[in-house]
Amino acid sequence: MQSYAASQIRVRLGSNQYNSGGELVAVKTFRYHEGYNSKTMVNDIAVIKLATPVRESSKIRYVAMAEKTPPTGTPAVVTGWGTKCYLTCIILPKTLQEVEVDIVDEKACASSEYKYGSQIKETMVCAYAVDKDACQGDSGGPLVSGDKLVGVVSWGMGCARAGYPGVYADVPSLRSWVVKTAKEL
Repeated sequence: MQSYAASQIRVRLGSNQYNSGGELVAVKTFRYHEGYNSKTMVNDIAVIKLATPVRESSKIRYVAMAEKTPPTGTPAVVTGWGTKCYLTCIILPKTLQEVEVDIVDEKACASSEYKYGSQIKETMVCAYAVDKDACQGDSGGPLVSGDKLVGVVSWGMGCARAGYPGVYADVPSLRSWVVKTAKEL
């Protein structure tokens, strides 16, 4: 778990550049899921409350949380500023990267078709495409399908390894916790 105070965190809105453009907004508070387990990675989600309200604009758009996990094979997009290759890349991209992957639901991801088996738990969803994946530095980023937030980048075995989909916190299964916590903050 990260050990930052809310006052140390800023969120950049309305820019696809890592450290420029858009506007920086302070974080008022945040809360990790109290059921988060760093060994199993269940409940790997948090809620951040910004210090000031955010209005939608031509460069800032809200994304609704999915209420149901899309079926296996549904196209999705994952975005982030993480590394573009596992362990051998030193320089991080300055422009937001995106890749298209396919949803792999919890049961399919835990099946013999893939190599994780029982490591895949109820609060997880996977996404897979040959030679495409989220990677180090993308954690916490969005997995979006059909204009809905389906997942949050969580973990994986390396990046883009054959037989190992990327693993995400499953937003539909964690949605009620997110809504409840957002109201409390």
